[in-house]
Amino acid sequence: MQKDLISLTDTASGMDSLIESYHNHRDRFKVESNSPTDLVAKAAENIEKLLLTRSQALKRLASEAEKYQMEHEWRDDYTEDEIIYYNSKDGINQTNKRFVPDDFQDDPDFKRKVSYNTTAVHIPTDIYNGSTIVLNELNWTEALEDVFRKNKEEDPSLLWQVFGSATGLARFFPASPWMDSSKTQQKIDLYDVHPGAASPKDMLILVDASGSVSGLTLKLIRTSVSEMLETLSDDDYVNVVSFHETAKVAACFQNLVQANVRNKKILKVAVQGITAKGITNYRGGFEKAFEQLALMNASRANCNKIIMLFTDGGEEKATEIFNKYNSDKKVRIFTFSVGQHNYDKGPIQSMACENRGYYYEIPSIGAIRINTQEYLDVLGRPMVKAGQKSKQVQWTNVYLDALELGLVITGTLPVFNRTNTRPQSQLILGVMAVDVSLEDIKRLTPRFTFGPNGYYFAIDPNGYVLLHPNLQPKNPKFQEPVTLDFLDAELEDEVKVEIRQKMIDGETGDHMISTLVKSQDEVRLLLGNRLRFSIPETLTNVHQHTVLSSRVFFLPSCGLGSWGCHIYLACYALSRLDHLLAFEEHGHTFIAPRDYCKDLKPLKNNTAFLKEFLDYIDRKTPNNPMCESHAPRNDATITSPSTQHGVLARFVATDGGITRVYPKSAGQYWTENAETYESSFYKRNLDNDLYIFTPTPWSPTAAYENGTCVCVCVCVCVCVCVCYVDCVILDDGGFLVMSNQDNYMDQIGRFFGVMDPTLMLDLVNSSLYTFNKTFDYQSLCDPEKETRGAGPRSVYVPTIADMLNIGWWATAEDLSDSMSKEGCITQQTQYFFESSELSFKGTVGCDNCSRHINTQIHTPPP
Repeated sequence: MQKDLISLTDTASGMDSLIESYHNHRDRFKVESNSPTDLVAKAAENIEKLLLTRSQALKRLASEAEKYQMEHEWRDDYTEDEIIYYNSKDGINQTNKRFVPDDFQDDPDFKRKVSYNTTAVHIPTDIYNGSTIVLNELNWTEALEDVFRKNKEEDPSLLWQVFGSATGLARFFPASPWMDSSKTQQKIDLYDVHPGAASPKDMLILVDASGSVSGLTLKLIRTSVSEMLETLSDDDYVNVVSFHETAKVAACFQNLVQANVRNKKILKVAVQGITAKGITNYRGGFEKAFEQLALMNASRANCNKIIMLFTDGGEEKATEIFNKYNSDKKVRIFTFSVGQHNYDKGPIQSMACENRGYYYEIPSIGAIRINTQEYLDVLGRPMVKAGQKSKQVQWTNVYLDALELGLVITGTLPVFNRTNTRPQSQLILGVMAVDVSLEDIKRLTPRFTFGPNGYYFAIDPNGYVLLHPNLQPKNPKFQEPVTLDFLDAELEDEVKVEIRQKMIDGETGDHMISTLVKSQDEVRLLLGNRLRFSIPETLTNVHQHTVLSSRVFFLPSCGLGSWGCHIYLACYALSRLDHLLAFEEHGHTFIAPRDYCKDLKPLKNNTAFLKEFLDYIDRKTPNNPMCESHAPRNDATITSPSTQHGVLARFVATDGGITRVYPKSAGQYWTENAETYESSFYKRNLDNDLYIFTPTPWSPTAAYENGTCVCVCVCVCVCVCVCYVDCVILDDGGFLVMSNQDNYMDQIGRFFGVMDPTLMLDLVNSSLYTFNKTFDYQSLCDPEKETRGAGPRSVYVPTIADMLNIGWWATAEDLSDSMSKEGCITQQTQYFFESSELSFKGTVGCDNCSRHINTQIHTPPP
């Protein structure tokens, strides 16, 4: 069976003829060494230049905003009619409003209507448009319009430019209408600008869980703690401790943990599980809190140290604990009196005032948002006093833009009040911000010089990936950042854990590792060698790296200038125009959606594009011998009618992005990606020296006639023969390729473990197959059903990233649909060959019987 299959493949594929054809025209190109270090250094330089350009725009905006605010003369007598501005909630057709721009145009960059002649203002619903502070801010921020416009003129690729005021007002450029409030029942238009200007902190949240807080007070505490967690960023560390007679951590964390999205979710769930009982013991609670902050073997921000106490009040001041653990007042203590009660507020107010903190009251759910954010003003004052020394552009995590702009990151810079030096004036006015599309960053990285299995990636100082081929978030909840750790983006092992730490520490060098790689279709695992190159950390705190397959150290060079070898490869694959037209009559050609040339865009009609493409080559290189009229002859084995029994189609795929399928009818059922660099069979082939036989993916609804084509590019098969002469061929992932049994014919492409779990388990136990459990941290799941009760609902307070990503503003009407799914972690299991044993014989039990099996692993030469 093996010999017949390989013989058929050798004959039908025409591989020998293709190899001969390339050798005959070897003089038309040369092979040059690939320098990954130079490639990643060049890309890093370009990315650095882009981010620094955006940073300069931010600094110009922040500086001008501080100047305009200092020059502004405060007035208490402003009226709404005096201030002219475009309210983005007014839409574009409401003529009864004071001012609506009449020059809105659809913009291809923003994919929505914008106006470049003015700015737009957004004011949250719970803020009165006519308040004195809002009218004064509307007046002085109007001058920012000229700065926004100048930035856009100097850098046409700039996306949204935003100033978000600490009072709630936002002014952005270019102007664009806000969401249609008639299309959403739950309008979300709140935001918090403080995290964009806060310094790192270690926070211990201390929750009173004594019996006196039961009922509504406990529910308010839970919601308040959840909102407090939302004020933290990835640069912060946090833990939650609850106490009554004794104190304990609320979740599974035994010390402070990074305040990333995943950890905050765990803490929120744990807080919802806190129950009230016993009596209040502040001493025990604070002692546990100080011990948590004092742990020396735990990661932490090592900047501001804070304890947040949520309680209903009490008589105890815990003075002896403060004298023991905080005599130097290095830990700030903020206290929150939650609920409506008649307890003396003096003791908990004293705790805050004597430990450089503040006291707040949260009598109802409406007071949660403002009171859980006020502490950020206190922490921001040292930054204001430090002036320019404390200013540094901060880049957010990756976010999924809801307006189809893809993934973006946001640069932020605080704007300070420099009116005078009085403590009450040492406040943060707000945050300036600009968006950078990841697509703009990707364009600066080499894509087709690394090979299909090579890639460029970058991480931030927290280990989150900024660029990575596996960064493909599916979660439509664009309010949340896409925080995918490097170890979650790849298949984790001890070597990668060590590499991750070295990257964060800024170490450079290269590492050759043997690692498991998930196939493009995510159903198989491949064992391949990868070489990783790292360069020093850049000024923007982005660590950049390349990963290459051990087979991609050379690349073809054609000497055709900046549009490079892809022109040549395509030229070589397409042959002469007459050959092209002849093939298109009987075959089908797929073209990868690449930008082959700056001034030549792919057309929907492949034949028309190929004609234009060849004409373009003739114009650019009229005397170039590589594309001369006597191009390589069409391989007869590829283009002649199929005569071998059972061969339904033949195809050839090239590195230049051209895939040709014969006969033409087979192209109608072609399901592989037209981009060969994203095609599963193409990428798998490059990690093997063998044939691979891949069945078409199994579908319970697919007809057998349309699903039996075996894509030939690699070969590993397992033949299991039992006493009934029942023979099956499985591929390296355990999927059924062939069988001699009619009842298996509609199961081609299905995982054999579903069809015969007992036999598959025996193949695993005999070490012929090895399995590996992997996790997908970007999956979507149906949300858990919420319990219905009389308690208040948790209030969502959007963060700075929500405000900065204008896509969130403008598409709130879609929240009901996008919220129907939520992010989750799913487990997958893939099987692969790892054993050096090539055969196995044994017996497998069944119902009142036994089956004898004989298994062979075949690795025929290519």
